[in-house]
Amino acid sequence: MKKLLIVTLMLSFITSNAGIAFSAEKTVLSAGAEQNVDKNSKKTKEKTNKIQPQKNKYEYINLAWWEQFNDEYLNNYIIKAIENNKDLKMATLTIDEYYQNVVMQRANELPTLQAGFFPGYGKFIGPSSGGFGLPIIANYELDLFGKNHNKTTAVRKLYEASILDEQAAYISIASAVGSVYVNIVKLDAMIDIQEDIVKLRKEIFEIMSVSNAEGVVSTSDLVKANKAYISGVADLTDLKKERTKLLHQLAVLTGDSPNNIEEYKRCDYTKLTFSGVIPETINSDIIMKRPDYMKAEKMLEKAGIDVKVARKEMLPTLSLGGGVLFNTKHLESLFTTSNMIWGFGGSIMQPLFMGGKIKANLKAKKIAYEKSLKNYEKTNLTSMQEVNDSLVSINMDKEKLAKQKKIQELEKKDFELSQHKYNEGVIAKLDLNQMEENLLSVNKMVYSSEFDCMIDYISFYKAIAAQKV
Repeated sequence: MKKLLIVTLMLSFITSNAGIAFSAEKTVLSAGAEQNVDKNSKKTKEKTNKIQPQKNKYEYINLAWWEQFNDEYLNNYIIKAIENNKDLKMATLTIDEYYQNVVMQRANELPTLQAGFFPGYGKFIGPSSGGFGLPIIANYELDLFGKNHNKTTAVRKLYEASILDEQAAYISIASAVGSVYVNIVKLDAMIDIQEDIVKLRKEIFEIMSVSNAEGVVSTSDLVKANKAYISGVADLTDLKKERTKLLHQLAVLTGDSPNNIEEYKRCDYTKLTFSGVIPETINSDIIMKRPDYMKAEKMLEKAGIDVKVARKEMLPTLSLGGGVLFNTKHLESLFTTSNMIWGFGGSIMQPLFMGGKIKANLKAKKIAYEKSLKNYEKTNLTSMQEVNDSLVSINMDKEKLAKQKKIQELEKKDFELSQHKYNEGVIAKLDLNQMEENLLSVNKMVYSSEFDCMIDYISFYKAIAAQKV
């Protein structure tokens, strides 16, 4: 029985060690990539002593920026989304998941201690006998080359990247809530104006029906008036359908049931304004603080660390092990020194042949590094594009709105002149209604452009990652 337990203890020492094979062939990165790996390794030593704490979730979205719309309903929907949105809750859980991965990987840098208890029965020489065993085994892989620490650092980079993903998710959800809300208010305006247009077209059709019966208006003109009226009703239905769908979307974004959209209040569309100031140019530091940019940087650092780990896989594995085995036939004498076996030792393991596995792993990690570098460069370019696109949209749409407002002023004057002519009896009611419809169409166009400008402001907010400028 004692020999069986000794064999078990020895096997536990052997299986606790691992080996690595050398490769005679050498693969190299480009000069620039090698320099980046070294730089990343230096940054890693400075940044990975402690995991960065999470920020306040409201700091992510810069709630003060949304207050520039001067709309308490919008602010409340933003806050409700921050508290209840399901995607944001999943992003937070993902952070917790990555943190546990860091804890698990960090455990590989520490010694392990195991204990067990087993009864046994066997025969070696002489009569069969039974007994009890209590092995206590300790193992520790000496991290002389820092391989396990590098692995922990690489996993920590994923954890830090998940925090940046959460920040990006909060900004994205806040932007989505703002855009949906503004579009709902925009549709409120479009629906009100369209209802007035439908009323006018109905009145025009009724007047033309009477005129047609008297032979003043042709049947062709009457049919056109009827088509315009029916088309206006169809357009009104489409606008209401679109508003309902956006209300459903707003409900889901705020973590609510779409069945409750009747309770969703919003401000009067004539009062929704943006009092903030959008700068004409943006400092490049704004781009470098975007969460997607910082995540790309983290992933580049991780890829550099992975290359270092792949190189260190070619080095020997050094391990220490020890164990104590209490072995006796009688349970009451289990912990006596006369029944104790103990041992302590170490190992240096290095397999001589792995079929090219280690060399292929190093090449794969170098390729992954090059991909991360390209993604980092792409993210930089994309960030600049999004900021520039948002600024161009704001400037162009503001210019477009200014011109449309001039058209609106001219249309108002034209309608006022038409009213004066109607009061003087110069023109008929039908002509006045048609001029009023023209004015309503221009008003509809102006409101649409005003809300488009607000959507541009939200796009700018998202492009600069909710930062103060």
